[in-house]
Amino acid sequence: MTAPPPPAAAPQVQEVKPARQPLPGLGLLRQTGDMFLLGMQVFRLMFKRPFQVREFVEQFWFIASVTIFPACLVAIPFGAVISLQIGSLTEQFGAQSFTGGASVLAVLQQASPLIVALLAAGVAGSAICADLGARKIREELDAMEVMGISPVHRLVVPRVLATICVAVLLNGLVSVVGTAGGYFFNVVMQGGTPGAYVSSFSSLAQITDLYISEIKAVIFGFVAGIVAAHRGLNPRGGPKGVGEVVNQAVVIAFTLLFFLNLILSAIYLQIVPPRVG
Repeated sequence: MTAPPPPAAAPQVQEVKPARQPLPGLGLLRQTGDMFLLGMQVFRLMFKRPFQVREFVEQFWFIASVTIFPACLVAIPFGAVISLQIGSLTEQFGAQSFTGGASVLAVLQQASPLIVALLAAGVAGSAICADLGARKIREELDAMEVMGISPVHRLVVPRVLATICVAVLLNGLVSVVGTAGGYFFNVVMQGGTPGAYVSSFSSLAQITDLYISEIKAVIFGFVAGIVAAHRGLNPRGGPKGVGEVVNQAVVIAFTLLFFLNLILSAIYLQIVPPRVG
């Protein structure tokens, strides 16, 4: 009789190790790095030929057409509120002669760049993000890459440059309209004198105040365009994802622009001494 075969060895069960959870905040850090890389790429491609002149003109006209009228409507109450508030405070201290200078400086340094930031991120940024997101889910950007065309150079660079140019022009427009609104409300509603309003501004203001205002507008336009382009190039979930990235772009741009305004204002006030009237 043959011996029975030895019993088969039981199969060894390999222990499955749980997947490592990503570190908290790693996704945010990666998104920040990708956004920074996109900004560097856009800055480098700005000087690469051929320049997309037609795309730039179309985007410039579109952004300007949807932001000029809202900018004027927002600038008037901004200038009026600042002028009324500062006029009330200076009257309590007996310094009504400085109302004009303080009001115009507040509009020029803070209110005007902030209005530009809101419009650049809320109006121009949302339009750029929605356009690029729709192209992405229709696979137009993938088709461009297959044909050897850079979507960043062809689509993103003209839009970012258009946003910057419109932001600079809007900053000047908002400064003029806000100053005129503050002048009207101070002289008409608070009984101020036109001569004191103008003379206090000329004695307190300096050319660097205009420089920092325009520098803020350039930086705000660039950041708003980069944030909108980055979120528009990375939608998820089809058409619903496009709406989500538009909301994300607006929120992220608002947050970044307000922090940048704080940092730039602090640096400016530390570097440039105030002018004593």
